[in-house]
Amino acid sequence: MNDNNDNHPHPSSSPPLRLAYLVSQYPAVSHTFILREVARLRELGFEIAVASINGPDRPSDRLTAAEQSEAAHTYYVKRHGLMGALTAKWATLITHPAGFFRGLKLALRLGGADLKKLLYGLFYFTEALMIGRWMARQGLQHLHVHFATPAATVALIARQIFPITFSMTVHGPDEFYDAPGYYLSQKIAGATFICCIGYYARSQLMKLSPPDQWDKFEISPLGVDPTLFAPRPFRAEDQPFEVICVGRLTPAKGQAILLDAIARLRTDGRAIRLRLVGDGPDRPILERIAAERALGQAVIFEGAVNQDRIRELYAAADAFALASFAEGIPVVLMEAMAMTIPCVTTFITGIPELIRDGQDGLLVAPSDSEGLAAALARLMDDADLRQRLGVAGRARVEDKYHLQRNIERLAAIFRRRLRKEDGHG
Repeated sequence: MNDNNDNHPHPSSSPPLRLAYLVSQYPAVSHTFILREVARLRELGFEIAVASINGPDRPSDRLTAAEQSEAAHTYYVKRHGLMGALTAKWATLITHPAGFFRGLKLALRLGGADLKKLLYGLFYFTEALMIGRWMARQGLQHLHVHFATPAATVALIARQIFPITFSMTVHGPDEFYDAPGYYLSQKIAGATFICCIGYYARSQLMKLSPPDQWDKFEISPLGVDPTLFAPRPFRAEDQPFEVICVGRLTPAKGQAILLDAIARLRTDGRAIRLRLVGDGPDRPILERIAAERALGQAVIFEGAVNQDRIRELYAAADAFALASFAEGIPVVLMEAMAMTIPCVTTFITGIPELIRDGQDGLLVAPSDSEGLAAALARLMDDADLRQRLGVAGRARVEDKYHLQRNIERLAAIFRRRLRKEDGHG
């Protein structure tokens, strides 16, 4: 269990560490932090090639300049289609026949007697063949994956086929709710090391593994750039009071609870407006709830927006609210806190590692719309509290979730763990 922050500079005489990143979808609005991570690691001298199973989540003309540049250099597995899959299969049978059948055996074993899982296992096996061949062409031997979800399953199978190693950054909590379905125990055993974004994530991996595996788990927090997400002016008198919520519109985010809290405050005669930034499968349901509660212009659905636009929306907000039922440690909270926006969110999973109730923000029980409304009312009624929590929130981010320092911490983990593999030991 490594908590040390071994941030020694990379010796200029040593060759740069080279590795591959695998992401399920890249670039993506909800995964902007991965793009920032890759960019900062490259600035620190790493050579990183990125592969993505799926194409970007938006058309090219809606990507930022940085995202367009990344997309141009990313290897997209599914774009190579049937011909790419067949080529990878035949080539691997010739070059790594034993590995081919080891990988196929693992894919079938993971599927078990479930026909749907077997079919997906064969898809993951095919993608693993394509990823391994791409890595061989790039001369890469280590693969790092964000999230212990299907992309990590691809990496687990690829490790069986090719002479590579892999590691993961685990966020949670979805993987923890269905640990067998995500093959977490197998991934823990197969990974060289695992970066955990916080102590909650590490605790859940410990629950799923014997103590002799725990030394693989590294604490590697995410972060934001406090110079990019800079403080915005406080407003003493707010009509209406502007609340922002940023996140995908999904059941786990609890936006329906937030709408209920806004309706309660409106019923009490309070002038309040909510901006929901993000898109997702729950949008029609949430729009119907807003209409049924006669919220009208009190709720604005902004849809998914780029990072170029998100800071403008943050700057106009008086408070940030996140009513989630399930989270890791949300980067959007860090962004809001860095801009001195007081935050109200739920006392769940890894969130208390970021926000201490009454000190860096306000925490309420999940599903408690009445408590959420009361917390927002406290902020509405007390400009001094808003300013105190906003200033303290930014200080918390600068201290514990500063992007550059946490990327340097991650870089130190990579150097320490991979130097022997890449001849640095």
